[in-house]
Amino acid sequence: MRILIVLSVFVFTICQNLFSQTKSSDSITIEEEKTNNIIVYGSDTCHYCIDAKSFLKEKNIVYVYYDVDVNLEKQNEMVIKLQEAGIPLDAISLPIIDVHGKLIMNNVADFDGFLKKVVEKTK
Repeated sequence: MRILIVLSVFVFTICQNLFSQTKSSDSITIEEEKTNNIIVYGSDTCHYCIDAKSFLKEKNIVYVYYDVDVNLEKQNEMVIKLQEAGIPLDAISLPIIDVHGKLIMNNVADFDGFLKKVVEKTK
């Protein structure tokens, strides 16, 4: 089952790579990414992602945002990080926030708890 999911994500990624375009607003320099320890992987069509970005801005937390729907390189990066963390790909819930190398995934049942956990990890 796990192989089927990974294979599906891989095929999906390849197909999107062939038929989509990357937004230029998602591209940042490598230096900017290295100096920032918080990466938000999300989607511009996800209301949790939009709320999380607004919350981080309100708390003056600096982060880098990647829309994984259009930035396939970052989508692959996110999938690899999830696999390395032992998080099953069938349990993905955006946004996924990388805080100092530790992944925090949205808990839809307790979104406020998810946001509090992010703030705690950034300190």
